[in-house]
Amino acid sequence: MHRDSEHVPELVSAARAGDARARERLVEDYLPLVYNVVGRALDGHADVDDVVQDTMFRALDGLGGLREPSRFRSWLVAIAMNQVRRRWNDRRQAPVASLERVAERPDPAGDFVDLTILRLGLSGQRREVAEATRWLDEADRALLSLWWQEVSGRLTRAELAEALGVPARHAAVRVQRTKARLETGRVVVRALAAKPRCAVLARLTAGWDGRPAPVWRKRVARHVRGCRACGGHRAD
Repeated sequence: MHRDSEHVPELVSAARAGDARARERLVEDYLPLVYNVVGRALDGHADVDDVVQDTMFRALDGLGGLREPSRFRSWLVAIAMNQVRRRWNDRRQAPVASLERVAERPDPAGDFVDLTILRLGLSGQRREVAEATRWLDEADRALLSLWWQEVSGRLTRAELAEALGVPARHAAVRVQRTKARLETGRVVVRALAAKPRCAVLARLTAGWDGRPAPVWRKRVARHVRGCRACGGHRAD
């Protein structure tokens, strides 16, 4: 249990009753959590601030619908994840002027990962893990953002499952699958960073545009599994 859990129901009840200070406390206490979840799920995209703001507004406006105040944390994270999914859908439906403009757009995930590596001075395995997140799809990155909050002690497994809207057992399976794909991403990072690069892998990736994508993660990982020269890049 989180050390502030016993005070959450009181804060929520006070905020419902119109206590402005209680509402401020909820924002102060939980804004960092929402920023962490949304920031990782959206890979530091420019939309992060808007999604976080929308999440907090929806949570404060919807306090009357929260049946169990003690579950405020998981309820809030569930709202954040819904807002993240909504933003993904908005991006997919947004009209694109031309393929050239798409090609010119910077990779927000890459920018976010590079900034994280630079700010935290990551090296070795930690750097590898950070770079491997580029190879995950949106759903995996979102789940990973929740799992990292669990690992850091900001969420419990039960809260993670509630945020996903699935039973704890199902959540555990999804976490394991995402972690496995992250580990595969590490293998891909190693193989592509090798010098000299495997000649067969070089030919395989000749048509690749350099942007990490799940389809290329699968292709490179499949090659590594069957390649004697690349065998050393497999996960420890």
